[in-house]
Amino acid sequence: MLRDNANDLIAFLAVAREGSFTKAAGRIGVSQSALSHTIRQLEARLGIRLLARTTRAVAPTEAGERLLRSIGPHFEEIEAHLEALSELRDKPAGTIRITASDDAINHLLWPKLRRFLPDHPDITVELMRDNGLADLVTERFDAGVRMGEMLAKDMISARIGPDFRFAAVGSGAYFERHPPPADPQDLVGHACINIRLSAGALYAWEFEKEGREVRIRVDGQIVVNNPYDAVQAAIDGLGIAYVPEHVAEGDLAAGRLRHVLQDWSPCWDGYYLYYPSRRQSSPAFTALVNALRHRD
Repeated sequence: MLRDNANDLIAFLAVAREGSFTKAAGRIGVSQSALSHTIRQLEARLGIRLLARTTRAVAPTEAGERLLRSIGPHFEEIEAHLEALSELRDKPAGTIRITASDDAINHLLWPKLRRFLPDHPDITVELMRDNGLADLVTERFDAGVRMGEMLAKDMISARIGPDFRFAAVGSGAYFERHPPPADPQDLVGHACINIRLSAGALYAWEFEKEGREVRIRVDGQIVVNNPYDAVQAAIDGLGIAYVPEHVAEGDLAAGRLRHVLQDWSPCWDGYYLYYPSRRQSSPAFTALVNALRHRD
């Protein structure tokens, strides 16, 4: 029974996780029609429907969810052990999927990866930009990048960047029309550039001074989903943006932006790579973590 079902279970896991026969077929390298036939055969042998199909989506049924939760971790463990065999090769090898924000990718990952990858031609790194809080297990990522204060307690982490500050910035032209805010509460009367996280919520601006913490919900005509577009909107005079200081440092130095509320801008814990314990067994992953690790 297990011998007959093993490949079919791998096919089921791919479809259940991707929510699409097309995407799953591409991931495991088969045709969509062959994949559909495989799933139908599996359901026929088990005598139960595992996937609910509509014209727009595919989702596990109650039985499918139960099967996904029960066998998914075991197949991931098998994959991790197979990857660990690569330590017998002359060079580490494998594919590593990482989810990270635009800022983390541009500011930290790219500068280090462009030095790391040429020396490790058998390692492939897949980067997915996500400014929200992706679930590593559900979305099958090997690792993610978050600020220290946002790390889940059940994950292993490695610091990959220094602490940094956020900066409230606006153009000179904007501040000619509107007096600069002296207190975070003054932002209520200003046009501000909101950032919407992938989960759907607007980011609340956080400030701190002499132990006093303030969270402000701001308003304005522009909403973006990454700090780089927020900076550009600020340069164009559309309001005040609140972004990691290093994102705006070039424009601050060039005079295109002005930094306000500087005494209210706290230093935040920097970026960390975080991952489940099963990833420790891969030599390729270990090599990547060592390359990304922050060194004072």
